[in-house]
Amino acid sequence: MRVDFKVSADAAGQRLDKFLRKRLDDLPLSHLYKLVRTKKVRVNGVRAEIAQLLQPGDEITVHVLQPTRPPPPRPAQAVRQDFKVLYEDEHILAVEKPAGLAIHPGSGITGDTLVDQVRAYLARQGLVVPEGEFKPSPAHRLDRETSGVVVVAKTRQAMVRLTEIFTAGEAEKTYLALAKGRFQREEGSIDLRLAERQQTFASKQQRGVNLQSAVTHWRKLAGGPEATLLELTIETGRTHQIRRHLDAIGHPVVGDGKYGDFPFNRVAQRQWGLRRMFLHSARLALAHPVTKKRLVFESPLPQDLSDCLPRAGIRWKTQAS
Repeated sequence: MRVDFKVSADAAGQRLDKFLRKRLDDLPLSHLYKLVRTKKVRVNGVRAEIAQLLQPGDEITVHVLQPTRPPPPRPAQAVRQDFKVLYEDEHILAVEKPAGLAIHPGSGITGDTLVDQVRAYLARQGLVVPEGEFKPSPAHRLDRETSGVVVVAKTRQAMVRLTEIFTAGEAEKTYLALAKGRFQREEGSIDLRLAERQQTFASKQQRGVNLQSAVTHWRKLAGGPEATLLELTIETGRTHQIRRHLDAIGHPVVGDGKYGDFPFNRVAQRQWGLRRMFLHSARLALAHPVTKKRLVFESPLPQDLSDCLPRAGIRWKTQAS
């Protein structure tokens, strides 16, 4: 369905998204942004930018995709459980997330997410959340292909405090990664500012690219002829921080489909049997959001990753050994 608008003198000066939100108020905001992102909105025949300012007489064409109604929620008994429970009390749930399981719904995400599975798990235990009340949710993120420890807030009180803990960098996060190449030193740090991933177009236009501080510490655990197993801790929690930092120093994470060395990744898949990105959240230490008791959650290196190490010529005794 096509919808056309002409910008009057009175409506001029507005951002495109604000103009359309008033006139297409039956569309979810996320759907409106998707229309712009997928080139379904044009201004004077030219692809539109979400934050562009409109001029008198501008002609706007919108090819509206009828939003599909979400399917009715499935009963909790029908939702599978791919995660392992590491710890649980009335306020939090710590789980071990497998690779391939997205934490939140999003573009290109099909099937159940960790959010879906956790809420179904708690529902099966008898936790009923009244409409409009806080729903249990992960307090931080892991990339879809990254396995390991995730903490879920079961109460609003826990979520508020956990958000403060992660924002302030008070949680101690430890990762294991296989990086391309050989490291001459035994340990080091990467202190390199990274461009904000969620910065809006308008913000970039006004302030330029916003660079955020980011610090990653690494320690060599074991080395092979072509790759090195690293233990990494991060002081900050920027999007894809470890992946972007290791790529910046010329040692990308093996198997990384976005920042990695693609020819090398193919070799690792063919010769080492590596089927996904070699990055694992192995340890998370933090104060309990309510009791303040120190908690430490650990997840051993998954079998699919540990099996690749000897094939890569790396000898390392895993936590599970």
